[in-house]
Amino acid sequence: MAFRVTRSIVPNLFTLGNLFSGFLAIINFAHGLSDDRAITIGALYILAAAIFDMLDGIMARLVRSASELGVELDSLCDLVSFGVAPSVLLYVVYYHDTGPAGMLLAALPAMAGAYRLARFNVQLVSLDDKHYFRGLPIPAGALTIVSFVVFYLQPKTFPPQWMSIATNFVTVVTALAMVSTIRYDNVPRPNRRAFAQRPVFTVLFVLAIGAVIASKGTLAFPLLLLYIISGAVRHGLQQLAMRSDEHHDYDDFDN
Repeated sequence: MAFRVTRSIVPNLFTLGNLFSGFLAIINFAHGLSDDRAITIGALYILAAAIFDMLDGIMARLVRSASELGVELDSLCDLVSFGVAPSVLLYVVYYHDTGPAGMLLAALPAMAGAYRLARFNVQLVSLDDKHYFRGLPIPAGALTIVSFVVFYLQPKTFPPQWMSIATNFVTVVTALAMVSTIRYDNVPRPNRRAFAQRPVFTVLFVLAIGAVIASKGTLAFPLLLLYIISGAVRHGLQQLAMRSDEHHDYDDFDN
């Protein structure tokens, strides 16, 4: 059987690095009940998966090997690292003793992520970078859940009476954001062109990364939650503006 090495092997290796990191995260999360450190280690593997996910696209453009196969492979790997792994984490840390309803809630990120990725693939018309995504990108959803669990749920930051409300809220809102039609900004690329096209968002993104590093990760969840909510608010305001314009046009025609 012939095996031909092409330029696409470079970004595909980064994509598979994403999958391997997600696999290692799941293994560590599965040991979370008996070893709290395993949760932190698993969270670091999710972070590594996100870095691999970002680098595979950069490498594909550098070697000019973007392809439909790469897109499909990326989606399959994303589902494991950013869909299944966060669901396993939620189940192990909180939902494992809440019965069938807890199993369903824990599975929501995985199911929403699968739908989100399938919709993205069938609607894909170009391999070029997009400034916006329809629905919350699945890596952002995963990082939201993981940062919430590691920095707020596992250390029991919330009072006991608020624990269930907070966990259900984060789980459901993240899943709904992924399957929604809300436009969310794509991560800016590290080049001058990206800065020239979206200077404000690029500066805010860099500041957010700096804040997360300076806070040793504790600001990741609040900033990601702000990202989710701000996208929903912007979408709502745009919808109201469109309805207002349609109503205004109708009044003008009527007169």
